[in-house]
Amino acid sequence: MPRFGARGVTRQRRVFTTTESRVNELARGKGASAGGAGPLTLGDRWFRLRNRILTSAAFQRWAVRLPVARWVARRRAEKVFELVAGFVYSQVLYACVTLKLFERLSDGPAPLEALADFMALPLERARRLLDAAVSLKLLERRPQGRYGLGIFGAPLLANPSIGHMVEHHAMLYRDLADPVGLLRGDPTTSELSRYWSYAGRGPGDRSSAEEVAPYSALMASSMALIAEDILDAYPFGRHRRHVDLAGGEGAFVEAAARTPGLSSTLFDLPAVCERARARFVRAGLEGRVAAVGGDLFKGPVPTGFDLATLVRVVHDHDDAQALRILQAARGALVPGGVLLIAEPMSGTPGAEAMADAYFGLYLFTMAQGRARSARELEAMALAAGFRSARLVRTRRPMLTRLLVAQA
Repeated sequence: MPRFGARGVTRQRRVFTTTESRVNELARGKGASAGGAGPLTLGDRWFRLRNRILTSAAFQRWAVRLPVARWVARRRAEKVFELVAGFVYSQVLYACVTLKLFERLSDGPAPLEALADFMALPLERARRLLDAAVSLKLLERRPQGRYGLGIFGAPLLANPSIGHMVEHHAMLYRDLADPVGLLRGDPTTSELSRYWSYAGRGPGDRSSAEEVAPYSALMASSMALIAEDILDAYPFGRHRRHVDLAGGEGAFVEAAARTPGLSSTLFDLPAVCERARARFVRAGLEGRVAAVGGDLFKGPVPTGFDLATLVRVVHDHDDAQALRILQAARGALVPGGVLLIAEPMSGTPGAEAMADAYFGLYLFTMAQGRARSARELEAMALAAGFRSARLVRTRRPMLTRLLVAQA
């Protein structure tokens, strides 16, 4: 137990006395919120009091002396610093991915000199990068001055799609170099919006297979992260005819095709379907799955299915377009059919930052779409003609949640 002298006890009493007087002061005063927004509610007064206490130098000095409070204060300070330093951490990861460092260490640890030569970096600069990667647990120090894969670096080899996304984020980093300018300006001029320009293309799109190749390949690569989660969360085996709407070059259809007795059809832009057909041939699925070219907004959309999927599609579109997509999905289903909406959702418990901070800014920079809550998607599904909608638990809700809508 910590020992407190008379001076320390007096100081703590002074802190509590100051806090108590502030509580009484707030309780007596009606007050008004800043900016003329009307009288303060009881909740407003509580949060104002909390923030005054947390910004009090006297309270902070007291907190770092009390063992439990000291741990809480330290953890909060670390979280705040992570917000400040997060961009630098992401660039350390980006450098490691770009330099193929994890692949180089896949066969075992290597000394500094060998890694510096591999990365074509001067010795001291290589050491600086490697030590930064060690601090982030991407790498680990091994005996004899060697470096090996760390607990966060090793999974990148098992999931190459993560590395592809990290490389892709170079565009996002450039667009967010001036976030205030981006928010005040025209997001359609961003580099990311040009890359994802297909999302805003209207009916009759005439893109070639070569034009759609970069983003189609990226989406297919990253699909590996969530396809198994979707298939694990919902029993595809209870259905017979499945359509994957706006399914890209067919990565999810390829995964779903492992379901016995299930016939799958991919529906996307004609140029994207060209790539999907080639993928199905390589996977030995020719004759078992189909790829139908068309446009969700212009139609016609194939019909007669008892299961439809929209995997990371709805959040790429603004509300009016999203509703039209859900209406097209309803039209593709037979009565009693099921629609699965799989994507990150706003307000996901424990993953709020992923949907509202990461995807919120990513989709804004893309100049199209937004992350929606499960309740918003449920309301949109009902407006599109579905009878009901419910959430189904997934293994990693930060990556994808699953809304099941009944036609």
